[in-house]
Amino acid sequence: SLQSIGKSRFNHRGSRFMIVLPDTLKNRLGGGDEFASVFSIEGKIYKQRQGRTTLRFTIDDTGYFLKKHQGIGWKELLRYLFQFRIPVLSAKNEWLAIHQLQKLGVPTMSPIGYGRKGWNPGRLKSFLITRELAGMVSLKEFCKEWPASPPGPRLKRKLIEKVAEIARTIHENGINHRDFYLAHFLLDPLTIHNGKDPRLYLIDLHRVQIRPKTPDRWRVKDIAALYFSSLGIGLTKRDRCRFITHYQGKPLRRCLTEDAVFWKNVQKRGHKFNREFIRKHPGH
Repeated sequence: SLQSIGKSRFNHRGSRFMIVLPDTLKNRLGGGDEFASVFSIEGKIYKQRQGRTTLRFTIDDTGYFLKKHQGIGWKELLRYLFQFRIPVLSAKNEWLAIHQLQKLGVPTMSPIGYGRKGWNPGRLKSFLITRELAGMVSLKEFCKEWPASPPGPRLKRKLIEKVAEIARTIHENGINHRDFYLAHFLLDPLTIHNGKDPRLYLIDLHRVQIRPKTPDRWRVKDIAALYFSSLGIGLTKRDRCRFITHYQGKPLRRCLTEDAVFWKNVQKRGHKFNREFIRKHPGH
């Protein structure tokens, strides 16, 4: 059972060390250095960038994702700092974010294991293991055919309301995502049949920030990213107004008068994201 978080401790060389693993996984690793055993797990690689590798592996026909952080190095760390950007140094950020979302009732990944080793910020080693969300489809993929084949009005309305509800919940509780795109919402297709409300899972939390209160600039960035990623799926003005009212929880007239600057900034930032995307991906 993995219900309690392991305690930090120091190894014989004085480096900070922490590991949390369920007994079922420990038994399969065969004893010895558990941290090294996790890092040696092989599988299909999905992402590999800036000292971070994400791969999928299976145990007893159950799929898991392992995200390994091997340190971004001091050169890259200093580059981030000189640009006043916030680097992600370890898997701890995502581990904490998952637990925080679970407390708030926001569906997300199921954490299975976590480990952290070292004290040097540029060379921290860490990992996160989550259970695979099998059978899901990203909203980006689900919605890409909408311009040619629009969904039923009820389904579209429910999806807009559900995304707005998740956005409101995290922002009202001091959380911002920093990669708040449709691709990072996974839809359970089984929940949209027989009139059920859609169930969405929020994923890719490694850049999440948690504070007592979410600053407006980060709320703008999250909603602008969502706006940008929805530009090509055929949403109407009415659809966007529906999102606004459910995100803010008050009548549209009040949203557009009391928070006019906020929504103007969202639109401005969203179009900036779009221009940057076109510049980086010409002809896409």
